[in-house]
Amino acid sequence: MKHKFDDLMQEAKNIRRDVLKVIVSAHASHIASSYSIVELLVYLYEKTLRINPRKPLDPNRDRFILSKGWGISTLYTILAKKGFFEKKLLDTYCQDGSKMIGIATRNGIPGIEATTGSMGHGLAIGVGMALAAKMQKRDYRVFVLISDGECDEGSTWEAILQAGHYKLDNLIVIVDYNKWQSFGRVADILDLEPFVKKWEAFKWSAKEIDGHSFEDISQIFSRLPFEKDKPSIVIAHTIKGKGVSVLEDRNEWHYKTPTEKEIEIAKEELSL
Repeated sequence: MKHKFDDLMQEAKNIRRDVLKVIVSAHASHIASSYSIVELLVYLYEKTLRINPRKPLDPNRDRFILSKGWGISTLYTILAKKGFFEKKLLDTYCQDGSKMIGIATRNGIPGIEATTGSMGHGLAIGVGMALAAKMQKRDYRVFVLISDGECDEGSTWEAILQAGHYKLDNLIVIVDYNKWQSFGRVADILDLEPFVKKWEAFKWSAKEIDGHSFEDISQIFSRLPFEKDKPSIVIAHTIKGKGVSVLEDRNEWHYKTPTEKEIEIAKEELSL
């Protein structure tokens, strides 16, 4: 019997395969950071975002900002599959002279809404976009995916405060809560808990989900906004490196490129 989310689960596996090829070909890093957000981005681009690849600058489109711009290989791969640009452009990822830089860069790549990767900048941009929509009386929504490490940044909390104050219920933030940042466990470096209560204290409506469960993601994203006059925050519990056993929940993959042995394991587990 076909499962309700079989197609999405297969698509997530396909994305992980393509990300592996992109990362290995470029001898690049951040594969684990890219894998933790696969299901979230697959669902957004398949089921949620009101976008048209043939009209990437439509003024009424939904906006998506990948604030954790170092996870860009997943977003590039999805944009290529959706038809924003030719898939062969992925072969130039992180190559000299390429527009496909290793962090999210608004550099002539259709579908990239903002240059991000510097910690704590993406949400502030998203707040500005959401506020502009309110002022212009447009009904587009702004989605921003941030890392848990970005929640150490004061600029992030300034943006959170502004969004609650201006009642931006057209703003949806997703936290990739994989519990790691570049040099260690989030809880050891700067503990975020009680995380939900912090967002709620800043006038947000908060929900928690398993960020790899399409059932959870579907249920939550079908209820947006969670409350009138409040921005929505989805705290997605994820696993860094999800999908390949040798990568999962191991922080060295924040910067490393897989070795030949690890590539073979990944290929086998991803049926590549």
